[in-house]
Amino acid sequence: MEADEMMKGSSLVGEEQRTQAGGIGDIHGNEEHEDLAKETDGEGRAAAGLVSSPSGAAHSTAGAQDRMAGAMGFRLGASPLRFFVFLLLLFLLVWVPTARGQPARRSRRQLGLRKLGGSLGTTLGSTGYSRAGQPQVLRGGGGSDICKSQPLDLVFIIDSSRSVRPREFTKVKSFVTKIIDSLDIGATATRVALVNYASTVKIEFNLQTYSDKASVKRAVSRVIPLSTGTMSGLAIQTAMDEAFTVEAGARTASFNIPKVAIMVTDGRPQDQAEEVAAQARAAGIEIYAVGVDRADMQSLRTIASEPLDDHVFYVETYGVIEKVTSRFRETFCALDQCALGTHQCEHVCVSDGGGAHHCECSQGYTLNEDQKTCSPIDKCALNTHGCEHICVRDRAGAYHCECYEGYILNEDKKTCSAQDKCALGTHECEHICVSDRAGAHHCECYEGYVLNRDKKTCSAQNQCALGTHRCEHLCMSDGPGAYHCECRPGYHLNEDGRSCAAIQEAQRLVSTEDACGCEATLAFQEKVTSRLQRLSAKLDDILEKLQINDLRQVRR
Repeated sequence: MEADEMMKGSSLVGEEQRTQAGGIGDIHGNEEHEDLAKETDGEGRAAAGLVSSPSGAAHSTAGAQDRMAGAMGFRLGASPLRFFVFLLLLFLLVWVPTARGQPARRSRRQLGLRKLGGSLGTTLGSTGYSRAGQPQVLRGGGGSDICKSQPLDLVFIIDSSRSVRPREFTKVKSFVTKIIDSLDIGATATRVALVNYASTVKIEFNLQTYSDKASVKRAVSRVIPLSTGTMSGLAIQTAMDEAFTVEAGARTASFNIPKVAIMVTDGRPQDQAEEVAAQARAAGIEIYAVGVDRADMQSLRTIASEPLDDHVFYVETYGVIEKVTSRFRETFCALDQCALGTHQCEHVCVSDGGGAHHCECSQGYTLNEDQKTCSPIDKCALNTHGCEHICVRDRAGAYHCECYEGYILNEDKKTCSAQDKCALGTHECEHICVSDRAGAHHCECYEGYVLNRDKKTCSAQNQCALGTHRCEHLCMSDGPGAYHCECRPGYHLNEDGRSCAAIQEAQRLVSTEDACGCEATLAFQEKVTSRLQRLSAKLDDILEKLQINDLRQVRR
């Protein structure tokens, strides 16, 4: 009797498996029926022992049946007929489908991860982002991630209807938290909001509510399920009208920050989600749809953005939803080509963020039309050198600044400051340096010298001969450029060394008391004069005779 009951139980289990594989994928009309079907489905999977691969499923089923056979053999004891019937049942359930070249039938909720259409393609539709099959996180010499997430306005829309059990809802929150962990969170980086929905919709926190990763994760951990119902359209409408607004923290179009929504659901929408999703996509919101368990795949496809292969995901159970996290990490990952050295910039690579970069050139070079290579430029000729006074070209693309005479170059190597060369002794004047203004001067010469054409050296001059001596009576030259003044008899030189004054004492010496002396002098002068006159008459006679002698010689 016990053996009959066990065989009956085994048949019921197999029947339940077949029923689940063929029918539970159909979505029922109301939420309570859907929740009931899900509970039945969970019990069926527990009984059937399904795993994530076809071969795994077969081995698991065979193992379970072997254990059942062992137990049955123990109970049947000396009943070989019943034992043979049980083995025949196992043969029909397991070996026959496998022998036909087909694995044991898998339900659509088979454990594992798959995505409609094939492999993940380019992410977010932007260049410079990682692709499937490539390393998504690269490490530099210092061990830091070269893969960085680009700034986003990201809103999670999560289904918390009654069909999502408390333990499963915890898995959803863990999934959201792990995606957040892979992002750069901040006011100028990625901002995160969360919309919780069932038959009603609740914005748990907005994009501007938190600006650090720890606070966002704590807020996610505090989210609790709502109620029955799956109003997906209403949730998308709320996200579009309230969460993705500037007032709620979304950035304006001028910032060029992508607006992204990630919806997680395990049921069929009970409202017009397709029309609302189309409006959201038209408003520039990129929608990713993650379906779990009994989620309606056609509804997910009508909600998500194009291409569907990159925006629709499906997992069999909430227990493996975290497998999708790596896909989103790849999706939001931008490779820093400057750090990788794959930028092709000839001179300098500048990271712009989000996987983008641009090339720049070293000083004295200009970027060519290819936006990668550089050509030298003559900044002196283009007057783009920044020198305050003089630009001097050194070589192709290089130059240095200099200053006008009387100025020195400042520490910035471009501007100039005036200097007093007369005070510094760097004037090059031979005689005298005269400061005119800041940084300017001229040369002069000592008295008796004139400035040469070079405006620096001096030459001596005879001021007595030139009449520029300013002596009142007599100028006496003492050598090149030098002289002194003297006075005529009866005068003496004043203290200025130039003017003269009459001597009063000389007039006093000529008096009657010296008259005899004066007469003797006059007599001597007359005597000398008489002799000179006689000598002059003799000279005239001699000259006359010489002239007559010359005439005679001429006549002969």
